[in-house]
Amino acid sequence: MQFDLSDRCKEYQEKLLAFMDEHIYPAESVYAAQMAEAGHPNFHPPILEELKTEAKKRGLWNLFHPHKSEEWGSPGLSNLDYAPLAEIMGRSPNLAPEAMNCNAPDTGNMEVLQLFGTDEHKEKYLKPLLAGEMASAFCMTEPAVASSDATNVELRMDSDGDEYVLNGRKWFASNALHANCKVLIVMGKTNFEAATHRQQSMMVVPIDTPGITVIRGLPVFGYMDREGHAEILFEDVRVPKTALLAGEGDGFMISQARLGPGRIHHCMRSIGMAERSLDLMISRAQNRVTFGEPVANRSNIQDWIAESRIEIEMIRLLTMKTAWLMDTVGNQKARIEIAAIKVAGPQVALKIIDRAIQVHGGGGVTDDFPLASFYAHQRTLRLADGPDEVHKRTIARVELKRMRDAVAV
Repeated sequence: MQFDLSDRCKEYQEKLLAFMDEHIYPAESVYAAQMAEAGHPNFHPPILEELKTEAKKRGLWNLFHPHKSEEWGSPGLSNLDYAPLAEIMGRSPNLAPEAMNCNAPDTGNMEVLQLFGTDEHKEKYLKPLLAGEMASAFCMTEPAVASSDATNVELRMDSDGDEYVLNGRKWFASNALHANCKVLIVMGKTNFEAATHRQQSMMVVPIDTPGITVIRGLPVFGYMDREGHAEILFEDVRVPKTALLAGEGDGFMISQARLGPGRIHHCMRSIGMAERSLDLMISRAQNRVTFGEPVANRSNIQDWIAESRIEIEMIRLLTMKTAWLMDTVGNQKARIEIAAIKVAGPQVALKIIDRAIQVHGGGGVTDDFPLASFYAHQRTLRLADGPDEVHKRTIARVELKRMRDAVAV
């Protein structure tokens, strides 16, 4: 693969870095003040809409979208070109991704609607999502089953004439408490007797459909995230047969198509959080004095700084390789690299964030710095979009097969 960034990527990188310095970082304190004044966690702060307007003006909109569209402002970047940009966005995770309409789970839901939605779905939901006028949630995980195996989902989607009737419970439906959330993409079972991977289907369900109850927002390490991680009850929820995405039994296939790009986007942003944490660690170490000299003079702190740089470069290279493979041979053939970076990215970021917290002392675990929030989100990422163990199982099975095949020859 080519390790040089393309001229196009460099152009957007320069524009994005300027936007971060001129608007995103200065807006972080405004965001915090607006959220504190609102007094509830799911408030949609005005500063975000101001940032979205500015991002559109600068041509920094829908950068994740692989298809070029003047209508929606998407430049049609490759995964390899998008990777360094997503990394930069990860340095300010509360603001930057949503300010440029590149935030999860909307990005994955937009891709699903683009690939598998009907014309009606695209008109009613995809267009407003691409315009940043609406938010969406993805409902797959359930509290009663081990959802790391998506074939376990139990929410029923029973056919009844021209409708499906949905009954079940979901949780960790991220974005469902967002002030602008209007639609859910829901995974359930339409046929409990079919082959294991043909039992599941996905449907587009407006969040205000009768029978849907958002029970609560789930705290994550004590944080009530603005977009919310909702527990949702579906009781005799009726949707038309036109709510179906692709066809009956295609739910598992759709989930796999959706999660590959989403996983690598998360890992790209993880690198950005690690980079910012390293910057904060260095700045703190240089400016704090203990026992007569800066903390940065201590050999163990210098070890942490050096190790952090080495580890960031390693996961960045693996991420770039994965993005390149996705562009050149497709997501399916890049599945091992996708699994590998999904494990390595958050684990490395957590190590670096933890070192930065330690150098900050007591301040590191407060909200005076972003490190505690970074840590909580990165630790959660070891579970989101599949826990580490599932991805390592995927890699191990391929490695075991490789050796079995070698012995057989």
